[in-house]
Amino acid sequence: MLRGGCGGASIRRSRALPGAPASPGLRLRLRLPQPSEASLFMGLGRWRGMRFLFLVLVALACPESGTPGSGGWELSGHLALEEEEQCTVDRRANLTYAEFVHQYAFSKPVILQRLTNNTLFQDLCSREKLLAEFGDFRIRLSTANTYSYQKVDLSFQDYVEQLLEPQDPNSLGNDTLYFFGDNNFTEWGGLFQHYSPPPFGLWGTTAAYSFGIAGAGSGVPFHWHGPGFSEVIFGRKRWFLYPPEKRPDFHPNKTTLAWLRDTYPALPITERPLQCTVQAGEVLYFPDRWWHATLNLDTSVFISTFLG
Repeated sequence: MLRGGCGGASIRRSRALPGAPASPGLRLRLRLPQPSEASLFMGLGRWRGMRFLFLVLVALACPESGTPGSGGWELSGHLALEEEEQCTVDRRANLTYAEFVHQYAFSKPVILQRLTNNTLFQDLCSREKLLAEFGDFRIRLSTANTYSYQKVDLSFQDYVEQLLEPQDPNSLGNDTLYFFGDNNFTEWGGLFQHYSPPPFGLWGTTAAYSFGIAGAGSGVPFHWHGPGFSEVIFGRKRWFLYPPEKRPDFHPNKTTLAWLRDTYPALPITERPLQCTVQAGEVLYFPDRWWHATLNLDTSVFISTFLG
């Protein structure tokens, strides 16, 4: 039996290098016939797909309102996607720079906790305050495919009020507009000066910010570039990561949501990526040239620090 409720179902401009590979109290129930032992394993992928679609339908039928700690961003809704069963990325609190360099900087991703305090920046990034400060500003959106060729300009208020809806699972990346990276640092500089970036740098690199706000179910499909950090300010962001030598199976114009629905369930355990859901206040570090795809589980506010 599956159970889903409107309150309980838990469903930078990133340019790849050229040539790089229904009411708030509603509860729905679905009864399915019990599979035979022989068909259980073979039908597991189809079952996961059915369960995924069920959770999506429940979420789309359920209106959301802001909750304490959401910064008002839940007003834009969310998709009911489950988090991974087990996080396969290390989580480290109070990591020293020496530990970071020797254990992670050049070898594997890590989620950093209690590294900086961005309480003030989070407060300034609430829905109400960003709209009041930047509502009339023009922003540039990218299409959510691996290469992000197309750009669209519109006001920040129009983006927030008209485009921050849950991702359509059947939309292609070229049809999905994503605010991430094309920021005017003259206009947004007053906000970014209150952000405390991760204190860990790499020799020979300089840091550049990339600020984003995106709807539930949105994200960028697999791509790679230089190393960097990504911090979630509001919401949750699920990451999928492969090392440089292991190119993932994906279509550059299919969204991460479609990949999770269509490709991921059929992957053997040994072929699945490292993955984890980064919570608000956590920072994920990814090394140079690691393949990664992202999926916002809620309407999310996030900022990345790219080391170029």
